[in-house]
Amino acid sequence: MQKLVFGLFVFGLSILFSFKNSTRLPAFQAFVPKENLSEYGFFKGKIADQIPAEGVIPYRLNTPLFSDYAEKLRFVKLPAGKTVAYNPDEVLSFPVGTVIIKTFYYPNDFRQPEAGRRIMESRLLVHEENGWKALEYVWNDDQSDAYLEVAGETKEVSWIHSDGKKRTLHYSMPNLNQCKGCHNRNEQMMPIGPSARQLNGDFHYSENGQELTDNQLIHWQKLGVLTGLPALESVPKAAVWNDAVSGSLEARARTWLDINCAHCHRNEGPAKTSGLILSYNETDLTKLGIMKAPVAAGRGSGGRQFSIMPGQPEKSILMYRLESTDPGEMMPELGRKTTHTEGAALVREWIKAMKVN
Repeated sequence: MQKLVFGLFVFGLSILFSFKNSTRLPAFQAFVPKENLSEYGFFKGKIADQIPAEGVIPYRLNTPLFSDYAEKLRFVKLPAGKTVAYNPDEVLSFPVGTVIIKTFYYPNDFRQPEAGRRIMESRLLVHEENGWKALEYVWNDDQSDAYLEVAGETKEVSWIHSDGKKRTLHYSMPNLNQCKGCHNRNEQMMPIGPSARQLNGDFHYSENGQELTDNQLIHWQKLGVLTGLPALESVPKAAVWNDAVSGSLEARARTWLDINCAHCHRNEGPAKTSGLILSYNETDLTKLGIMKAPVAAGRGSGGRQFSIMPGQPEKSILMYRLESTDPGEMMPELGRKTTHTEGAALVREWIKAMKVN
């Protein structure tokens, strides 16, 4: 069945491409999905090692989206000769032909990352002429490759957590329609993470047999793929949510909410009708949720009156929804089954420290 669906998918793309040629639209090399991740050539050597091939740039975010404690490896491949312009406020506008690759995995033991890992999935975001498209690749059990899966899948995974306790989870991989639920801006699919402020941090690179640590934005500039970068001291920098040295309590909590919630709770997002805007740059305290009554929370309010009650996290709807695992109440709605205990504790501490006017 999987091969039949894949065949029909590719056949449909070939028809679309033929139609474009027949109507004499500008020539564009359509991206044809591969059945297996290895066929793209994104990685060299054993694909499970995730060593990027030439032209594939690894990167990290200062504060990443929580996904049931899964760790992530991130890469981007720009088309030859193309660049991306610096933008201080939004996710970078990558050129048509760009592929963003994100691989989700669990270390066997979070206390010993070198003790092996279980790779669950790799997601691609492909920038085509008519917008971004998501593709989902599920890794096989022997970790030799990943196969295209349009319908999503669930697999059990176990690991030793940082507290030394074994955890087991039925890990869900999204179908392609679910991808649109988060990557939605003004009804268009868009990347979420790679903004200048999230990329403004160090990364350890292994290139041409050499090991080096460099600021990611500076490194991209050296590679000739990022243009218009100002002096680094003028570039905004996202705090690392669990590193107190990287920013204030407010900066870290706001950054965590921004990456986990603001892809929906922003003026261009699917949750804009709620009036709750959790973007990092939001300055209107009511829109941010402080003493804001919900538009229509239903049982998701947990019987609480305001999104954020300063000094009282136990009376704040925001905390109730972040800590819930009820599908009808929890936020975010997609991408997790468990509570990010540490992230919720950070937000709780931030609300508790707010002064009551």
